[in-house]
Amino acid sequence: MKYSLYLLSALGAITSATPCPRQTSSNPSTDGLSFVIDGETRYFAGSNAYWLPFLTNNADVDLALDHIAESGLTILRTWGFNDVNTVPANGTVYFQSHANGVSTINTGQYGLERLDYVVSAAEQRGIKLIIPFVNNWDDYGGMDAYVNTYGGDKIGWYTNPDIQNAYQAYVEAVVSRYVDSTGIFAWELANEPRCSQCETSVINEWATETSAFIKSIDHNHLVAIGDEGMGLDGGSDYPYTSYEGNDFALNLAIPDIDFGTFHLYTADWGVTNNTWGNQWIQDHAAVCESLGKPCLFEEYGIKDAHCTDELVWQATSLATTGMAADLFWQVGDTLSGGQTANDHYTVYYGSSDWTCVVTDHVADITGA
Repeated sequence: MKYSLYLLSALGAITSATPCPRQTSSNPSTDGLSFVIDGETRYFAGSNAYWLPFLTNNADVDLALDHIAESGLTILRTWGFNDVNTVPANGTVYFQSHANGVSTINTGQYGLERLDYVVSAAEQRGIKLIIPFVNNWDDYGGMDAYVNTYGGDKIGWYTNPDIQNAYQAYVEAVVSRYVDSTGIFAWELANEPRCSQCETSVINEWATETSAFIKSIDHNHLVAIGDEGMGLDGGSDYPYTSYEGNDFALNLAIPDIDFGTFHLYTADWGVTNNTWGNQWIQDHAAVCESLGKPCLFEEYGIKDAHCTDELVWQATSLATTGMAADLFWQVGDTLSGGQTANDHYTVYYGSSDWTCVVTDHVADITGA
């Protein structure tokens, strides 16, 4: 999802793959087309709350996670990146600065210590976090924060050796920090990586190298790409094409990628009929089934109309073989500073929309 700093605006022939060893012990794992969390093999519900590590009040983090856990949401995706080219005033959270050809990781009170608190608080509540390492979009720095100091352009981000060395150094720092945490569900290479009009080999080769690098550091946790699921057989609409440099099946076949991810925003993609989303879900699930890896419906939403076709998408995902979980975009809550950012996809805790999107959906999953 594309978002702004405080107020968001959203913007064939592969049939088998050799999966690498999956996780054991108390960490989330895969079992065929399903996820296993805390010994349970079933379908799971979750959401996105990108803003959690940027809160500076621990009580706000606790309150938000309490509400999420109490509601039966198990998987939560939040940003593990916040890149800047100019260090902000003290008290503003950032994770990494890029300037004068040097990248510096902020491990301090307003740096990765904020992510530390989120991970620890999630562990205590049995919430499992998905953490991506960089943003395709410019919000929170993104890939362009690297480009601004190392040169080139966003397309070259995937192949520039100086950029990739800095990126991998950050990946290693974050992964090593939480390698033993039971609060991590998965690492993601990026949020919505794109390489417009590139050969699909660009993202595929980068994802192959990066996922292997992560697994060399951490065999305890799952790894995914974090892509939108573009580049897919079954349709001719823009998201099905490889225009953005992605090939869903090719990338899912990478041995160190444990599950597939895809997103769904009909209006933002120029799709006028929301029922289109049901086929989008089913087509991804078919690829996941053919490769023997689970599919995660990782981001989805309809602006200001949550209790409509969004619920049909949930039901389709729950009923489709190959689908293992879904995470709506996004959780909203009222904290000490007021409401969290409202991008019109936001579903606020305690609202009537929360009842239909979360409470009823969790009940459908659990049979309650």
